[in-house]
Amino acid sequence: MPVRGKTILVTGGTGSFGQTFIRQVLAHGDPKKVIVYSRDELKQYEMAAAVSDSRVRYFIGDVRDASRLTLACDGVDVIVHAAALKHVPIAEYNPFEAIKTNVLGAQNVIEAALASRVGRVVALSTDKAANPINLYGATKLCSDKLFVAGNAYAGGKGPRMAVVRYGNVVGSRGSVVPFFRKQRESGRLTITDPEMTRFWITLEQGVRFVLDSLARMHGGELFVPKIPSTTIVDLAEALAPGCERLVTGIRPGEKLHEMMIGEDDARRTRDMGTYYVVQPDFAWWHDAPTLEGAPVPDRFSYRSDTNPQRLGVADIRALLKSIGMD
Repeated sequence: MPVRGKTILVTGGTGSFGQTFIRQVLAHGDPKKVIVYSRDELKQYEMAAAVSDSRVRYFIGDVRDASRLTLACDGVDVIVHAAALKHVPIAEYNPFEAIKTNVLGAQNVIEAALASRVGRVVALSTDKAANPINLYGATKLCSDKLFVAGNAYAGGKGPRMAVVRYGNVVGSRGSVVPFFRKQRESGRLTITDPEMTRFWITLEQGVRFVLDSLARMHGGELFVPKIPSTTIVDLAEALAPGCERLVTGIRPGEKLHEMMIGEDDARRTRDMGTYYVVQPDFAWWHDAPTLEGAPVPDRFSYRSDTNPQRLGVADIRALLKSIGMD
């Protein structure tokens, strides 16, 4: 495992992904130390009570605070950057705050990694960063490009940086699954649009893909897993059969369908079997080892509505049951 014997810093370490990642790494990765970097003292207190392991350190800090972040990175080998303001409507109404965390915070992570000679950095992205129409997606696209370009600043001597992009995480905080589970108690669900589709991945699958990407990366890649899609109507039927459905309309900044790779990135994308790699469009990438896999076809795009991997109602129920979210 790429974290064996390493000191790892996880920004946003008390979030849904962060906690699952840290538990998996402690159980199977044999790290030297794991640093939880987040700004919420209550979440850190609760996590410390639930995760009893002498290898874990808790560091109160915000990715907006460059000096604090640099201090936290002293002696760190690997950074997993998961901190973000990620709720689409909230970002639409609080754009300055989203930019401070998602864009300037990303720059702070990169500069701290450069200053501390961190070995590898993986930043988490989102399907909303591909051809973004909302502020959250736009800030994450900026973040993605900052991390890819960060390899040029490292000059081959500093940290290697890559990005992992995937879709909605089943059951994460603020996602539609816990929202629907709560609504079904009333017998009525609110659905934005019956035609809506989304990519789906579990927290455990996301953690595994990040760890695999850490091991594979040369620096500069954008890794995209091949994951299934579902319609919002099938999800509603799987979670709350027989419940009344009220169509409310798409929220500000929301897409009907999501995309992880657009046509304009197809010329730089390779199909690696179980995942795609979007290669950086920089001259320095040509010095990287040749990637296996095959180029994707012209005008290729990876969209939730045309995705050949589709979950039906029975598939969704089985997935939710497997993670205790049925």
